[in-house]
Amino acid sequence: MAHLIHIWHERNGWSHKVLPALTESLEIGRLHSSQISNLRNGKLTSPGPEVFLAIAKANVVLYEGIGQIKEHLAEIHPELLKVLSESAIPVQGDDGEPISAGNLFEIFVGLSPLPTSFDWFIEDEEAAALSAALADYLCDGKTWRKCREKVLAAYPVTKPQRRERFAAVMAGLKDYSAEELDGELLDLYTTQLSLRGFSGKSTNSFLNDLRIHANFLQTQELP
Repeated sequence: MAHLIHIWHERNGWSHKVLPALTESLEIGRLHSSQISNLRNGKLTSPGPEVFLAIAKANVVLYEGIGQIKEHLAEIHPELLKVLSESAIPVQGDDGEPISAGNLFEIFVGLSPLPTSFDWFIEDEEAAALSAALADYLCDGKTWRKCREKVLAAYPVTKPQRRERFAAVMAGLKDYSAEELDGELLDLYTTQLSLRGFSGKSTNSFLNDLRIHANFLQTQELP
């Protein structure tokens, strides 16, 4: 559950205040930012059913699109509207439907797995190698200086902090962590589709390609 909440917020570039603000603004439940923060960090051991219900209701709103609440938020919470207008990705199950309160509870207690789109099984020890492979893969073996404008134009994220982090990884100045890669993978996949102009491969195939490329680069480094 902590992983899901963390990746959900990572993908949207949200602070832990967004979901509580949404539920309060729409009067669809009560959440405290401390509850979201503790869920995200695996420190909330026994949340009540109202927590799962409020998160699920907010998720349905995001799934249905913020167009229906845009006017309401513009009037009572314009800052929240700005955040959601930039990114409002819902959590969907493997059936494509918004995840329910029951699903969230089952994930929390370990009865159900995470939706596959929220768990790419990226290990901490492979994150650095995948980061290096990503830079080489998206730049098609060219230096960052030569491919920078093209790759940044293909990267669909608008959040400045995430764009700066992406550029730093591409330039070899830092590596993504496993959790960061989990949160970025869908957008990285979209980036490679934009750069290569085809959509024949799935996100999992893209990740597999990165793993193969990482192994190739590591063999090239061997004496």
